[in-house]
Amino acid sequence: MQKLLIKALKNIGDQSRIIEYRRVPGGDINESYYVRSQKHTYFIKCKKHPPQKFFQLEALGLEKIRKTNSIATPQIYGIGERDGYGYLMMEWIHGKKTGQTGEWLGRGLAEMHKHKGPGFGFQEDNYIGLLPQKNSYISSWIDYYREFRLEPQITLAVQKELLPTSTQKKLDKLLTHLDQWLPKDCIPSLLHGDLWGGNWLPGYNGKPYLIDPAIFYGHHEFEIAFTELFGGFPSNFYESYQEVFPLSPNYEERKALYQLFYLLVHLNLFGISYLSSIENIVTRYVG
Repeated sequence: MQKLLIKALKNIGDQSRIIEYRRVPGGDINESYYVRSQKHTYFIKCKKHPPQKFFQLEALGLEKIRKTNSIATPQIYGIGERDGYGYLMMEWIHGKKTGQTGEWLGRGLAEMHKHKGPGFGFQEDNYIGLLPQKNSYISSWIDYYREFRLEPQITLAVQKELLPTSTQKKLDKLLTHLDQWLPKDCIPSLLHGDLWGGNWLPGYNGKPYLIDPAIFYGHHEFEIAFTELFGGFPSNFYESYQEVFPLSPNYEERKALYQLFYLLVHLNLFGISYLSSIENIVTRYVG
């Protein structure tokens, strides 16, 4: 691994000696390292035989967010490969949360969500975790959510034999009636796409940074619904978000429908323990 780290530094013009490197805990997809050279400090993610364009698409998402000038992302230094390992080299972000961190995060995310796309979707397929996500631009949010988000995850769960037949039938019914709950006139907002509590972190002076995106343009409430699913966001995050980009009075009515997607993702990634939550949501909407 040290040879890979040395190559990564040399590829961006840092020929200085590595003073320290260590494995960074957390994450079940990549190996991650803190690297300090005589010149600079880096964060490097590595994966053996990564999926096609895996790190390139992550970098694309981070740059897309950065260019909105609404919320920070780590600077990208380089992407490469050695001995079957792909890697992504970024700025090392390290800091502590302050009382204002949640407020800055909420305000910044709301400003990012005001950036409108040419349609719902994205110009390239990408990944959520290690699961591929098909993308295209279409004009209907309801159709996009059904065809590009829910249906692929349901199909995968069926292939993995994770969904009982009774649940499959209820999901089919739900898919045909999404227009009862989802808006027809929302704007396509730039979304992080995988914003749980572990995909943001504080930097210097508590400044929030977004990491590990799975970006696309979608309904902004979809993103907020996921932040509520597993927690990790302070109350002032939601308060400041509402000040900049208020949620609809109907948000609570459809929140669980948006959380359904992420529960299906977790079912496919981590197994049957998420099935009961999925069944509770489906039963709530279609009996």
